[in-house]
Amino acid sequence: MTLRFHNGSLEGQTALVTGGSRGIGRAIVLKLAEAGAEILLHYHRNESAAQAVARKLPRPPQLLKADLQSPKAIEAIFTSLAGLRLDILVNNAGIWGQTPLGATSLDDLRAMLDVNVRSVFLVTQAALPLLREGGRIVNLSSVAARVGIGSGRSLYGATKAAVDSFTKSWALELAPRKIRVNAVAPGYVKTDMTAEHFSHPDVVKRAIGRSPFGRLGDADEIADTVVFLCSPAARWITGQSINVSGGFVV
Repeated sequence: MTLRFHNGSLEGQTALVTGGSRGIGRAIVLKLAEAGAEILLHYHRNESAAQAVARKLPRPPQLLKADLQSPKAIEAIFTSLAGLRLDILVNNAGIWGQTPLGATSLDDLRAMLDVNVRSVFLVTQAALPLLREGGRIVNLSSVAARVGIGSGRSLYGATKAAVDSFTKSWALELAPRKIRVNAVAPGYVKTDMTAEHFSHPDVVKRAIGRSPFGRLGDADEIADTVVFLCSPAARWITGQSINVSGGFVV
């Protein structure tokens, strides 16, 4: 017998996913909807991609357009949601890129910190009044928070280490409300965001050499773990950052 832990397990619940129009975020939206959740789908620029995801869902989602680098835009999202009750928040939106030590501009530094760290804090803070007792928060981290991945990505790794730290502290802070807070840390996953990076055979070879399975991850594998953490099956898990990387090794 195959165990399908997520089928119907989130029926009647409402989930907000940031960066939900592409890549891992898109997979998370589709999997949460499959499990029965009503979706609030945040996106930044690509409305056609957001609409394409919306057409795949059993029920029309609410689309929320905002630049998460802007605190005012984050505030506007939650003003529009006043009175709504939220069960799940998935902080998925993020950016990455090469930021070599000694050759990174102040603008690049600010952008990475604004999206990957500040927006996670501000979105979560703004969502708290809407989150029901027993709600769940899942943050997207990375194996880069734990190991050096080189290629000028130290800043990206540092931002994800901050996400792991948020996760542990918020789990303690929100426990009185029975809100569980966890993170998922993908390894190398080929998405549209990383497609250019993995278009080079030597890069792919190095990446797959760090997993015992000898392949890149896939967005659905990350999304399944997110849905698990949101499900009743994970009711005794909080404050964890779960490595979903195919056994990624240094």
